[in-house]
Amino acid sequence: MGKRHLALMLISVGVLSVIGSVAFNAPSTTNELDSKGKTASKGPTLPSDPELPVMADGRHYPIVPADPGEIASLLIDVEKALEDSSTSKAELPSLGHQQQVIYRVLSKDIKTSEQVLTKLPERWRQVAKRHLAARREFLSMHRNSNRPHLLPAWRIIPPEPGEKLLSYYRKAEAATGIDWEVLAALNLVETGMGRIDGVSVANAQGPMQFLPSTWSEHGIGEGDIRDPHDAIQAAARYLVRRGGLQDIRKGLWGYNNSDHYVKAVLEYAALLKEDPRALTGLYYWEIHFASEMGDLWLPVGYNQSKPIPASSYLKQFPASKAK
Repeated sequence: MGKRHLALMLISVGVLSVIGSVAFNAPSTTNELDSKGKTASKGPTLPSDPELPVMADGRHYPIVPADPGEIASLLIDVEKALEDSSTSKAELPSLGHQQQVIYRVLSKDIKTSEQVLTKLPERWRQVAKRHLAARREFLSMHRNSNRPHLLPAWRIIPPEPGEKLLSYYRKAEAATGIDWEVLAALNLVETGMGRIDGVSVANAQGPMQFLPSTWSEHGIGEGDIRDPHDAIQAAARYLVRRGGLQDIRKGLWGYNNSDHYVKAVLEYAALLKEDPRALTGLYYWEIHFASEMGDLWLPVGYNQSKPIPASSYLKQFPASKAK
């Protein structure tokens, strides 16, 4: 939409829901049984340190080992657990966040990332390459930008249940022909699948970051710009109008005039096309903000009516940064 977006930064949940060929671990409010009534399996033991500060939910910032071999072993365990429908739903938020932070760290460290890649089996090597390529495209968008000293006036809220979001993507694909994987990738990079509730510097709004003027175009916005269902359907219609059925790159360019942005979205979309189960991990990614104080974690519950100094936030919430 020719605008600056909220998130090029990137959360929490699990009942097994199946839509099409996608098995989605979404939030559970009942028990820890899988679809066959068996006890859910326990995921891998993640790196921990009792001395680390924690957020309100008791979680600390994910630890990434220094040794490439240890990172590779951890990443394999995390990826396997995230795709396993029997993994305990209570463990998915930490697993998703661990996956996210590993890729954020490796994306900035070429030497270590190459060492890790050589230690991964072929399947997970290709997955990791997709993640790293996407993240590095976003980093390239801001390579010459100064990191802000203020954190944004956002609310970080729980996203719609995963199975609902998937149904919205599927519905939009059926109505327009735009691949659901592209819509999911857009939703991810724009607002962390709806976790960011805020307005961009260009006045873009809602989970798919529409300018009100674009939303009001005939045949684009229908319903509520802030409603996940309505916004996802509108995003698909917008991509069609921008030529996305003929060339999805052209459609995405209309969404954000950046080759790096287009490439990043398509990397995440390709990841989902190659294995739709990857959606579970992406769904659990947290919101991170690249500030002058470092890569800060803004969890659900972050609520600022006006920008605040990153230093003040970090002092109040030391668990928001890696140690």
